[in-house]
Amino acid sequence: MRLILCTLLAASVPALALIAYVVHSSRQQKYSRSPLNLVGRVASVERALEPEGFVLVEGELWRARVSGVASVARGGARVRVVGASGCVLLVEPLV
Repeated sequence: MRLILCTLLAASVPALALIAYVVHSSRQQKYSRSPLNLVGRVASVERALEPEGFVLVEGELWRARVSGVASVARGGARVRVVGASGCVLLVEPLV
């Protein structure tokens, strides 16, 4: 009986560690289709876009690049998502 318990424990620990690793790593990745669902949304600038920086869209921080304008310097400015290139959003300032 003791041998069976030790065998089960020895087999389950690596399996649980693998599951924890997969769950953790999957939560850290952004899906490549997700940026396309954000087109048309309004975001706030978290780090100045000169021409690349970071924006906050629906509670997620995204790398973004300004299209057309040289930069959006002030944090908190509002921009609209107009496209995506991989996991980098293309944005333009709201007028």
